[in-house]
Amino acid sequence: MLAVFINVCSKSLLKQFRIKSLKPKINAKNIFSEKGIIVSLQPRKRAFKSFFVNILSYKTISANATTVDKQWVVIDAANVPLGRVASVIAVHLRGKHKTNFTPHVDCGDNVIVINAGKVTLSGNKWKQKQYIRHTGYPGGQRSLNAEQLNAKGADRLIENAVKGMLPKNKLGAAMFRNLKVFIEAEHTHGAQKPITINLNERL
Repeated sequence: MLAVFINVCSKSLLKQFRIKSLKPKINAKNIFSEKGIIVSLQPRKRAFKSFFVNILSYKTISANATTVDKQWVVIDAANVPLGRVASVIAVHLRGKHKTNFTPHVDCGDNVIVINAGKVTLSGNKWKQKQYIRHTGYPGGQRSLNAEQLNAKGADRLIENAVKGMLPKNKLGAAMFRNLKVFIEAEHTHGAQKPITINLNERL
């Protein structure tokens, strides 16, 4: 309890009472309560002083698998730059928009992306942006530009962008599984009654 008191007392409090050092002598007169601590201090060369130290009235709440509130949301990627829509998706997958965000817990939402085939890239990035991978064999480096990757599957552009914004561990893999990307405007999760997010208000 003494360590708690010393940490809470600030330099301004010491200046207010003109005390150079705190070397308390704990005795039976010290009173400890739930809301605060009334500590009786007897510095060596000072008269008797009493301080009331308030403990925080709120408690930090960390989310866990039982208390997390997962929602289903829909994001329309039509005519939206790839990086902009990917950043909004990553925020909802991680749960950073929630007040009880906990970094080590999967507290994000289930995100449904529609019209992934209509996502846009600025400038000449369709030909300049490179996606590099390696087969694992000597000389096995392969690369595709954005246009070629989009031809293989329009959903791959969004999946690659979002995956790069998530943690590179098992938690990030679990969050990535909450992403459902659809090339067209229809999706198969109508039973979940997802909430539509307007990107024009977010961006």
